Order: sequence, then C-alpha cells, then structure tokens
Amino acid sequence: MLVPTGRGRGLLIATGAVCAALTMALHTRIPNAAVNLGSLFQTFLPWAGLSVPVLLVAAAVRRSRLAAFAVLAPLAVWGLLFGGTLADKRSGSGNFTVVSHNVDEDNPDPARTARALAASGADVLALEEMSSKATPFYERELAAGYPYRSDTLGVRLWSKHPLNGVEAVPIMPWTRAVRATVATPHGPVAVFAAHLASVRLTPDAGFTTDRRNDAARKLAAAVRAEPLDRVVVMGDFNGTADDSALRPVTSQLTSAQRAAGAGFGFTWPAPFPMVRIDQILVKGMSTTSSWTLPATGSDHLPVAASLRL
Repeated sequence: MLVPTGRGRGLLIATGAVCAALTMALHTRIPNAAVNLGSLFQTFLPWAGLSVPVLLVAAAVRRSRLAAFAVLAPLAVWGLLFGGTLADKRSGSGNFTVVSHNVDEDNPDPARTARALAASGADVLALEEMSSKATPFYERELAAGYPYRSDTLGVRLWSKHPLNGVEAVPIMPWTRAVRATVATPHGPVAVFAAHLASVRLTPDAGFTTDRRNDAARKLAAAVRAEPLDRVVVMGDFNGTADDSALRPVTSQLTSAQRAAGAGFGFTWPAPFPMVRIDQILVKGMSTTSSWTLPATGSDHLPVAASLRL
C-alpha cells in the first residue's frame, strides 16, 4: 500500500485550500438542480471561513510551507467577501426606524414579546407568524404607542403614523405579505412586510426551497411595480442575502445590515444565531444604522434599522 509522503500530504492540504477558495469565490455558480445545493451553501456561506483555521492547523501539523501558503487563498477570498461586513458601519440615528420580527406562533410569552417591541420605539413594526391566539396580547400591549395597524392575518403592520392603501400581496395562497403606505412627517413610504415560505433540509429531497423561491419572485414583481420612490421591504425571508435564488428581490434594494450594520447580524436560531434570514431592505433612502434586538421568547431575533428619509 502506498503511503503519502510528507510532501504529498502537504500537497493534499494545499489542494483542499485551493478548492475551498474556489468554492467560496464561485458560490453563485453552484447549481441549484435537484437538492438546491447552491442555496444551501450560500445560506451558511460566512461559516465557510472555518475552513481556514482547520487547514492552517493541518498545515502546521504536517509542517508544510506549501500548504500554509495555500491557506492564504481561502483566507483572501473570505476577506474579500466578508471583510467589510465585520466593520462597524453605523453612523448615528436617522428619522425613521423600522423593526421586523418573526414573533413565533408557538411563543410561550407573547405579552413579553409585545412589550419588548413597544419599547424599541420604532416608527413601524412588521410582525410575522402572528397567530389568532396571540393577537390580543399584541393589540393590548401595542395599542398606546401604535394606533395604526393592518388587519391582515399572519403578517401584520403596526405604525405610529397613519397607514394608507393597506393590502395583502399575493405571494402565496394565504396571506404571507402585506403592503401599506406609511404617511410619515417626511413624506410617504411604501412598506412591505413579508414571510416567505419555509424551507426544509431532508435526506430524500435535499434543501427544499421551491415554494420560497416562487414567493420571492412574486414579491419582487410587487416591489418592481411599486409607484413610490421610497420603499422598505422587511420580514422573514427564510434565506440570506447571499442566496442567489432570492436575487429577484435583493437585487432591487439595499440590505440595511450590509450598508450600516456591525457584523453579520445573525438572527436564527435565537439561542445561538447562525444565519441572518430576517431582512430589512430599502431603496430611495439611506440607512444610518442596523442592528438586532435582544431575544424575546421567539426562535428569531428582531431586526431593526434607522433610516434617513
């Protein structure tokens, strides 16, 4: 039996490093056929950087300078993709603050969640997974600070400012998106709140995203047809901004977190967030700050953004 030499083992590690670099660099080329591998990899794309310390340790164990040098390739690619994300780009407060939160239909303490959202001071709240059982808790806790609300089910808006033109956006057979014009003191803003279809990872079907992707295309069409110049789209996308399958929506707007956040702003699962699937996207205005709020009892963290109208 042939046993790899020290040089051969170093070459194997170097090859792994090059493959890691190419996979990250070409992540948009990974096909979504069959098991939607591309979307699955892009969902956890920031974590691909963990290959760097693993490969570096392997290179040190093998004492291979070739392997150690090759590890610079995935490090450089990860830095190009996410180096700017790590910087703190927050620049103060704006004049219009929004919060989006999947409140979790199985939330054991909706009153506590509602109080936390009320304390955020946001101008507009977009809440997803609103169950009929929990709705009275939110109506009671938010009534004083948010006199205007949509009457939609599942996805609802609460606002400090009048809401006009409230209507459901047909992205799925039941209500999973709503659109309204918020009459702010600085002029009208179109606000969309959406909860795209859930995804599943199963051994037989792989990463199932077809319904989510179809909902994203329908949401994108509604945003494209929006007559107002200033638009906010927020909610639970069940996917990250890196997922190319969501590009019909994300390509039209700017991610608040990428523009004015500090770090990745992961939102799910709340006890140990690993991905950011809750988004705030804007156009026609600038974002001065983006952040996540503390856990509320939901399995998601709320996301917030301060905007300049």
